[in-house]
Amino acid sequence: MTNTEIRRFHLDIPQAQLDDLDARLANTRWPEAAPGDDWKYGTANGYLKELAEYWRTSYDWRAAEAELNTYPGYVTEIDGQNIHFLHVRSTRADATPLLLVHGWPGSIVEFFDAIPLLTEPADDQPAFHVVIPSLPGFGLSGPTREAGWTSGRAASAFTVLMERLGYERYGVQGGDWGAFVVVEMGKIAPDNVTGVHVNAATFGFIPFGEVGEEEAATLTDSERACLARLREYMAEGNGYFQIQSTRPQTVAFGLTDSPVGLLGWIVDKFREWTGPRGGEGLPEDAVSRDRMLTDVMLYWLTDTAASSARIYYEAVHTASWDFKPGTVPTGVAVFAQDVAIRRYAEGGHNIVRWTEFDRGGHFAAMEVPELLVGDVREFFAALDA
Repeated sequence: MTNTEIRRFHLDIPQAQLDDLDARLANTRWPEAAPGDDWKYGTANGYLKELAEYWRTSYDWRAAEAELNTYPGYVTEIDGQNIHFLHVRSTRADATPLLLVHGWPGSIVEFFDAIPLLTEPADDQPAFHVVIPSLPGFGLSGPTREAGWTSGRAASAFTVLMERLGYERYGVQGGDWGAFVVVEMGKIAPDNVTGVHVNAATFGFIPFGEVGEEEAATLTDSERACLARLREYMAEGNGYFQIQSTRPQTVAFGLTDSPVGLLGWIVDKFREWTGPRGGEGLPEDAVSRDRMLTDVMLYWLTDTAASSARIYYEAVHTASWDFKPGTVPTGVAVFAQDVAIRRYAEGGHNIVRWTEFDRGGHFAAMEVPELLVGDVREFFAALDA
């Protein structure tokens, strides 16, 4: 029988784990640099050596741990899986419950800068009670122990979570895999979910094949730019997807045994997917080193590199996709590195708001939290009007 108890969670990583990490970083066996060491072949040696040394000698995990513990944390069991979540209630009596869901290689850390903007706005802007779960198999939810944890199964678990917290009507927001999850929640519980807001949206919103010549002639400049980014991604940027959707356990050995291996795997995505310059400059041009490293730490310390990668495998190998059109009002925020095209989204989603930004990227809640929060506020305010 499932234990429905909700328990407080306080993070206190044993010092032995941090000492082990320090030793592994100090004894890294580095590969030869690729010709030019300029990111063309993947994460650059010179950059990663410098970042790994910063991680070992300057990054302060205890400060990050203390920040995380400032937010009320909890765990509960749903569908046989531990689910960790933050639950930060606003002081405003009229606040709207809002579930926020991260993706890969993200974590609850993505929302740290957005939490105060959502819960305690400085003026009469809408306020929210926020619930921020760690996806099953990710971070503080711990590894999944069985097959079948798709985004749809996570969506079912999170509808149970919101019911368990006493929220009958609530909004949902997510990016990357979080966008898949919250869309599924709208289909599973349309009487409970008042609105679905997504960013970093790639699910069914764009044609993964080529656009015909006649149709291409009708595309706007913005749509052409999105399609160009998609083609570049399919040609040069989706190797991680192919690996994690076909052989996640093979790559998991390196990601679990080597902190530098995990760092290089994740930091590559922070460089490629942040905007608007994506693929140029350095990752910390968009997201601070400490925030990136805290995100990586939540994978390393919880041993979830393997189980988080399996969400890709489950998606590709499980016939669990629900392609029926969604009926819940949906808002889409398109940031500078996103590839969503509205005309391809209309058939499967009840889109009532579509906003395009020339700043920010895939990790919008970390890069431009004020823009993402502003769009979320306006979307839900319009639903209540």
